[in-house]
Amino acid sequence: MYLKNDRILTALSIMLDVAFYAGRSGVVSGADIARRSGLLRRGIEPVLQALSRAELLDSVRGPKGGYRLGRSPRVVSLHEIVCAVGVRDQVAALQERDGSPLQSLVIAPLWADLNEGIKDRLSAITLADLLQKAEREGLERPRQAPISFTI
Repeated sequence: MYLKNDRILTALSIMLDVAFYAGRSGVVSGADIARRSGLLRRGIEPVLQALSRAELLDSVRGPKGGYRLGRSPRVVSLHEIVCAVGVRDQVAALQERDGSPLQSLVIAPLWADLNEGIKDRLSAITLADLLQKAEREGLERPRQAPISFTI
């Protein structure tokens, strides 16, 4: 894989987990997200906070608290998720270095073109697209129990 950033992959995994298991109305705990993702709770906490600050997730307090989507999966693009976790622009880092002219005149513009293509692709994909892919792969979303009232 040419491009890999653990913080981005963690953020994408968290958002898809919340969309898949909680949807817009349910809530999932950070511990459940960590368990299903095979990650440590303390390791995902900064990413959960960043996603909450970006209003991609709503944090629900209390004994039955956790996280739910801040907006519909149809309107949350993968690019928004990537931007929310604050990954520093690699092109700017390349251009800021006091490197050779080959780096600043050849490599940095190439990287800028690649980043722009990836940004366009990630902007075109939503959480709803990933949920549809999960369903096509045979994964079943949990069903919410119907609300029953007794008087």
